[in-house]
Amino acid sequence: MFKPKYISFDCYGTMINFIMGPTAREIFSDRVSPAQMNAFIDSFRAYRLDEVLGAFKPFYDVVANSVERTCRKHGVATTPRDAQALYDAVPTWQPHADVPEPLGRIAKEFPLVILSNSMTDLIPHSARNIGVPFHAVLTAEEAGAYKPLMRPFEYMLDHLGCTPEDMMHVSSSPRYDLMTAHDLGFGAKVFVDRGHEPPTEAYGFTRIKDFSALPGLLGL
Repeated sequence: MFKPKYISFDCYGTMINFIMGPTAREIFSDRVSPAQMNAFIDSFRAYRLDEVLGAFKPFYDVVANSVERTCRKHGVATTPRDAQALYDAVPTWQPHADVPEPLGRIAKEFPLVILSNSMTDLIPHSARNIGVPFHAVLTAEEAGAYKPLMRPFEYMLDHLGCTPEDMMHVSSSPRYDLMTAHDLGFGAKVFVDRGHEPPTEAYGFTRIKDFSALPGLLGL
């Protein structure tokens, strides 16, 4: 049984209930028809990924650019208020119900780390909402790059003073997190299957349904 020196976690989607899509549905419900809405939200998701793959920009710009590109594609009117409303919603999002209790048990035995595609003005609210102690809370803003690029993971390893082999990384996203953790040689990778993305078993992760199974992987 692998005993990591540190356990790192993606934040939004994995621990915090990431409701960017549902929030956008509410904001644009007066301009996007029910028949068009699923395609609109799919485009918004795809543009957010595209926006984080280039040169670093603040997360507000990631959201605003993604909104603008999505609305242009679908012929929908938008104003800066739309992106601001989405950005302002992030600190209010709460953890998935399965997260706090198991994570609290793990925190007593292992140092926990957040590695998030977030900003330093957003992540303290989310870490506080999760409600367990973290050894380190690290953001894309500090790393100067977003996942799935390698640089945020390398920034985390340098900050912790450890090697990938020492680490377990936990995420609900193979695409943003686990493929990169695989390529860097992380000692263990855990996929929390929340239905966000299809699994890609070839990348050597352990698949769990929710956080209730995580302590068992660590012998707790």
